[in-house]
Amino acid sequence: MPTPPLHDDDGWPDVPGDTALTIQVPEADPLVRTPARAHVTVLYPFLPAHRIAGETDGALRELVSAVPAFTLTFRGLSRWPGVLYMAPFPADPLRALTAALRRRWPEAVPYRGIFGADGLDPHLTLASGPGTDDLPDDDFTAGLPLRAPVTEVRLIVSDGAGTPWRDVRGYPLGRPA
Repeated sequence: MPTPPLHDDDGWPDVPGDTALTIQVPEADPLVRTPARAHVTVLYPFLPAHRIAGETDGALRELVSAVPAFTLTFRGLSRWPGVLYMAPFPADPLRALTAALRRRWPEAVPYRGIFGADGLDPHLTLASGPGTDDLPDDDFTAGLPLRAPVTEVRLIVSDGAGTPWRDVRGYPLGRPA
């Protein structure tokens, strides 16, 4: 898996109407030191916001509902230069969901191809940017492991102006296997 570069102060190069499909992990919100809520990205960017209506919205709802609900566990910390994150276990349901979305919408290239065609492994970013490499692990490990039930995928939208992403709607997963 490629190592992400250090983020600049502006973060990702979001543009107005960018969307992402994410799994919110409220159990980890107290650990996050970024402006975003705790989440695992399923696919960023997805389709431009204006395209997610009608038939596309229905196809997305159908695709996500075919995936059984599951539970993620976050056991410990990992690091890339300038990034502190937790890897989810199991990651296979997330990879399978991303792969299914990519088959249906091949124009949705993870992270705009910055990290290769497959993007990054699933992860939950806790902190990023200058000073992150100096954060002590002990500030984040109390309460681990975390268990998080995954019952929906959230569509979020960026205005491209650096403000927090707007939560638009949820797509429920199917019943657990």
